[in-house]
Amino acid sequence: MSGQSFNLVLLIVYFAYGLAFFGMGLTLALESERSPALTEARLLRPLAAFGMIHGVHEWLDSYLLQPVSGGIQLPPWVLWLRLGLLVASFCSLLIYGIETLRAQNIKPEISIYVVWGVLIVYGVFILGSAIFTYRVGTTLLVNLYDVLSRYLLAVPGAILAAMALRAEAMSAVSAGKRRVMVFLTWAAIGFGLYGLTQLFVPAIDMFPARLLNSTGFQTFAGFPIQVVRALLAVLITLSLLRATQIVEKDRQLQLLAVQQARLEAMERIQEELSKREALRRELLRHTVRAQEDERSRIARELHDETSQVLTAFSLELATLKTVICDREEVKTMVDRLQSLSKQMSQGLYRLVHDLRPAQLDDLGLISALEYLKDDSVRAGLEVAINIHGKARRLDPVIETVLFRVAQEALHNVVRHAQVGRARISLEFLPQEITLKVEDSGAGFDPVQSFVPPQGWGLAGMRERVESVGGLLSIESKPGIGTVVEVAVPVFDILP
Repeated sequence: MSGQSFNLVLLIVYFAYGLAFFGMGLTLALESERSPALTEARLLRPLAAFGMIHGVHEWLDSYLLQPVSGGIQLPPWVLWLRLGLLVASFCSLLIYGIETLRAQNIKPEISIYVVWGVLIVYGVFILGSAIFTYRVGTTLLVNLYDVLSRYLLAVPGAILAAMALRAEAMSAVSAGKRRVMVFLTWAAIGFGLYGLTQLFVPAIDMFPARLLNSTGFQTFAGFPIQVVRALLAVLITLSLLRATQIVEKDRQLQLLAVQQARLEAMERIQEELSKREALRRELLRHTVRAQEDERSRIARELHDETSQVLTAFSLELATLKTVICDREEVKTMVDRLQSLSKQMSQGLYRLVHDLRPAQLDDLGLISALEYLKDDSVRAGLEVAINIHGKARRLDPVIETVLFRVAQEALHNVVRHAQVGRARISLEFLPQEITLKVEDSGAGFDPVQSFVPPQGWGLAGMRERVESVGGLLSIESKPGIGTVVEVAVPVFDILP
């Protein structure tokens, strides 16, 4: 294999090596930003930083491969930049391993103490060898730091990362995520082997680097150690990527389940609200019926009892007047009593009709509106009534509601509109009846909030209309006038 073809293969290896780790880092960085279920976000970020920084380091190595193979001397700052990226990536990996193991709250075991003991002895040995090499002074400082970063950061960091991922895999088993455990275990194996490959450092005059180095590995195996590292990087990346995909799928299923549960809860709430609305309407309908029945009872009692008493009283006064006609002062008093009796009878008649006009029960809604028209004349209001469609009798409750709305609307015109004319329009449609009361008076702002006792009349009209499944709309502007319109579906039509 020629040097040029070899460099091309090594260039591809470096690029794939960097791409694998950078892709892993980018995937974990995105996962950490969306409430990760794989592990805590603060634990994923160091591992993501390792992947992206180390990927950039390997890409830099691939860029520097051609100048180095051509014998070109690199500027010192480039070497220190490369070393800085290497140290930063391995520090991130070490932080991930330590923080994840700490977060797992693993119970102390002999194996844990053995691992930490071996790492401490190993670190002390490497530091001693590095100090001896530095004092001899036969190795460039940047190369010595490169080897130390691999010995003291990469190897422990990769081993601790493998232990951390294995602990995460055990946690996944406890949570019932066996598929996640499988891929996390493969990632742990990948990091463990990756840590061992970092023992094959660049050859320098330092023990054990002079015996165990990348040059010796290439001589023995026939290919550079970077090939193994690239394959392990691909294994780690694919395993973590697959684990995140499984977790994301589980998260989507959980989200779907939550949304389904929320939808079902909303449907139950909506059903309950519909039942309550139906109950409220039925209660309002019952209230309106009970109210009108009570008005009818009071009106009948006033008409049948009180009116008869007044009539008898008036007849007795007339008899008394004929008996004592020779005394003028007594006659004048009797005349005054007869006048008061007549006024009482007229007031009682109006009161009876206001409570429940007989026309509404006997002749229907149109006759009752005609009574409102005549009653409004006494209040100084001229009312025009327009009937559209084929007039017919309706359900008594609907007729009562429409009559009360018209009555309240005309009373509001008299009290507030400051106008002498109003118009009532009644339209009979096949499955609906509409009532409209219009005036061109003072008007008001319908969106304003009325503080009780203001606004009770409008609220009462709305409640009555809703009790029969109708719709009330009020259109008004100051200085323009007011339109009160009611539309009620009619299903119970009397012949």
